[in-house]
Amino acid sequence: MKKGWKKLVTGILTVGALTLLGACGSGSTKETGSSEEAKAEVVRLGVVGENNEAWEHVKKELKDKENIDLEIVKFTDYRGPITALEDSSIDLHSALTEIYMDNVNKEGGFHNTTIAYTTLNPLGIFSNKIEDIKDLKDGATVAIPNDVSNESRALLLLQTAGLIELDKEKGFMPTVNDITSNPKDLKFDLLDANQTIRVLDDVDIACVNNNVAVDANYIPTEDAIFLEPIADSSKPYYNVIAAREEEKDKDIYKTIVKYYQTDEVKQIIEETTKKSSVPVW
Repeated sequence: MKKGWKKLVTGILTVGALTLLGACGSGSTKETGSSEEAKAEVVRLGVVGENNEAWEHVKKELKDKENIDLEIVKFTDYRGPITALEDSSIDLHSALTEIYMDNVNKEGGFHNTTIAYTTLNPLGIFSNKIEDIKDLKDGATVAIPNDVSNESRALLLLQTAGLIELDKEKGFMPTVNDITSNPKDLKFDLLDANQTIRVLDDVDIACVNNNVAVDANYIPTEDAIFLEPIADSSKPYYNVIAAREEEKDKDIYKTIVKYYQTDEVKQIIEETTKKSSVPVW
């Protein structure tokens, strides 16, 4: 009786141990599979400035619907995203006009490549001293960005406002040395683009990039005393989504563009910028 009972108990323990091991093995396999299925592909996107509501929306959509983890990397200057993309610190950037990117590419031998267009962000003339561009006095001081493409854009804006005339042969890339007529004898202070809005108390007018103004809590469509008009000639100033040249056709980047270029994103841009930024897709 005791011997039979001992065999019965041993059998039960053996079966129980095998069942427990099987359960543990089954749980481990399931967990590994679940982890692999849940693993998101990470894409690092460079931006400039603090106001990125449209991209925050895209980030959520990509995570929820495509399991793509979009990391938004913030820069404080325009050149930073270009060099970061070139050295693979980021995978994409969306912060720059095409003309600016192409110019830096040319200077540095870089290979940032446009894969899509986002917005046109009109450049504005701002002032704390006058409310109408017609009231600008002779000898006034003008702050403009000091990088080549934004300097040129600012000068073209001042020409459109009727303040100066430029050498037509310079096209989209004039410098202060190409001013052919300056009837008000304007003085120019060339500063980093993100500094132009900060010197409004020290100059008479400043040509300020759209996102720089927005980050400083200005609304270009309401606060600028003169705003860059939108025309066919505006295309060089379209903002872009850019990738490295050798990766421009990656499917995951096409997916990101698809989620950005939507009516929902258009609405977010119009609402958050009060129509100061214009979607161009």
